[in-house]
Amino acid sequence: MSRRPLWLIAAPLVFLLLWSAGFSIAKIGLRHSGPFTLLALRYLFAVALLLPLLPLVRPPLPRGRAAFDIAVTGFLIQVAYFGLCYIAFRSGVSAGGVAIIVCLQPILAGLIAPRLVGERVSRLRWLGLALGLGGALAVIIARSGISAEPPLGLLAAIGGLLGITGGTLYEKRFGAPQHPIPANLIQYGVGALFTLPVAILTEGLQADWTGEFAAVLLYLVIGNSLVSMTLLLAMIRAGEVARVSSLFYLVPPLSALFAWPLLGEALPAAGWLGMALAAFGVALARR
Repeated sequence: MSRRPLWLIAAPLVFLLLWSAGFSIAKIGLRHSGPFTLLALRYLFAVALLLPLLPLVRPPLPRGRAAFDIAVTGFLIQVAYFGLCYIAFRSGVSAGGVAIIVCLQPILAGLIAPRLVGERVSRLRWLGLALGLGGALAVIIARSGISAEPPLGLLAAIGGLLGITGGTLYEKRFGAPQHPIPANLIQYGVGALFTLPVAILTEGLQADWTGEFAAVLLYLVIGNSLVSMTLLLAMIRAGEVARVSSLFYLVPPLSALFAWPLLGEALPAAGWLGMALAAFGVALARR
């Protein structure tokens, strides 16, 4: 039995840190632009960074069905998930409300995975998923509470949940190992193709170009887009969907940690207990 490479061992921790911090940093970015403008600029800059690397690295390019599958995954995650979650925030849904809905992704993936990709979810793993959900809910409730949410915003958040779940399962079912440069280029090209026209028509592609906004874009492009998404898709191909999806239970607790210094949102004592419960659930689900 071959040993797992070092990068794959470190991938879950690096992914969780970069992905979780991205929620607070994106909220800072939304102070300076509309949601689709922020997404369009993020994808355009990612494409601009990747294009010059093609003639230098000369990676093998996916063609035909392989390129199509990458594009579909990119649409589901970059456009459906991020776009609809940003719409939910913009329409007035609280961070807690969106996080509770998105945290259902592991349960939804666990229900669909056995039928779609042939993965068996054991009783121990279901217990871990349930504990992870309970811990994540405890953190969210302790941090922001649950209040009346606008119905259209909740529908957008549910659409985002379906987007990230669909992208995860589609990648597991149809994805194949690809060089990260052309794979990311296709994904973010698809993201820009769909978000840029919406940003121009509805927001005028207007942004408050401050140093803070530039720093937000730099993080979202490098950390949250190129590095995080490459690690996520690599983990999905290397492991089972239910185990990888269980990592998302740690996103709300870790997001609360980052929101403390970045947004001044302190986490109550009950939230720390929920964080421990979520971590224990993830440990069970990943056994």
